[in-house]
Order: sequence, then C-alpha cells, then structure tokens
Amino acid sequence: MLLLAACSPKTVTPSPQSQIQQAVAATLAAIPTSTRPVPPTPYPTSTPFSLAGLFCEYQFCIGHPIDISFFDVSAQRNPAAPSAYSQGFLAGLNGNIFIQVIWQIAPGAGDPKFMLDTLLDDAVDTPSGNNEVFLLRGMNVVYTDITAAASPALPYGGAGAWTCKDRAFAWKVYTPQADGARGLFDEAMSRFTCGQ
Repeated sequence: MLLLAACSPKTVTPSPQSQIQQAVAATLAAIPTSTRPVPPTPYPTSTPFSLAGLFCEYQFCIGHPIDISFFDVSAQRNPAAPSAYSQGFLAGLNGNIFIQVIWQIAPGAGDPKFMLDTLLDDAVDTPSGNNEVFLLRGMNVVYTDITAAASPALPYGGAGAWTCKDRAFAWKVYTPQADGARGLFDEAMSRFTCGQ
C-alpha cells in the first residue's frame, strides 16, 4: 500500500501569486478589442459652376444657349465612325439658332483660319466683314460675321476658329438678327476649355 500511495499523483496547489497572474492574463484576453472605425461616406459636393448651357465631351467643354443640345453629326452620317478626340462634328438647334462645331488634330498649328475655311460653305456662307484675330486665354482665335443663304429664317450668323493644345476647332452659328452671332460666340468661348 505504501508503494501504491507513493505512485499516486500529487496535487500541487498553485501559489496565490501564480493564480493572480493567470486570472489577470485571462481577464486581459477576454477584453474585447476595439472595432475598426467605419470609413467616412463620401457625399457629393456641389459643382462650383453651372452645367446649364455647357457641353463637355471629347475632352473639351464649350458653352451654348441652355435651350440647345448638341448631337453628333458624324455618328448620324456614319454610325461606325462617331466623333472622337481626334476629330468630330456637332450641331445643335432650336427655332431661332443653328450652331455647328468641328475639330480635328492639328499639332503645331498656330493659325486656325484653315478651320474657318473648312467650316464655311461657299454655297451658303458669305463673310460680311474682316476677320478679327485675337488671343484669348493663350489660344489664337479668328472670328468673322457672315450672311447665310441656308435658310430664309436664319439669314445672319458668325463663325470662329481657334487652336487649343494639339487640336483646332471651328464654330458657326445662323441667327435671325445680325447682332446676335458675336454674343453667342463670346458665350461659347467664355466657357471653353480643352484637355489632353
């Protein structure tokens, strides 16, 4: 019996210090960790300018009357070849105004008059004054008033052309009054920007 008693497992009572350490470790392990904060929800900010009367596409923006929307003439003519960054043709109209805008790649072009010549139709457009040439926000610009035989309701107009970065642009409008075209051109150019 003595022999069996000597082989039986002995119960060791842990020291109070050891029990305290184990209890502290278990308590610390049971403390929940803080959850990661939810990232802030981005809310849309207001646009610092009005989008009314502003066409932005093909990496440029141009102003226009708010009751006119541009459509892609290139896509209407050939759906397989719509307007793109490199070249395009837009038109917009309401009952009193008809506007056209064209552009093409023209790296190094300093004189935009060739675009004016491209846009004006010799059969219906007649320049009615001298070309006005000026610099606008670093862009070379040429503008001329025109008389138009395209429609008896829109016998007057104006046309302008300019260069911006690696492209050249041209703009033309037909109006019922002689004095309306230049204001429309100035409005279009006041909001014009181009990018690459």
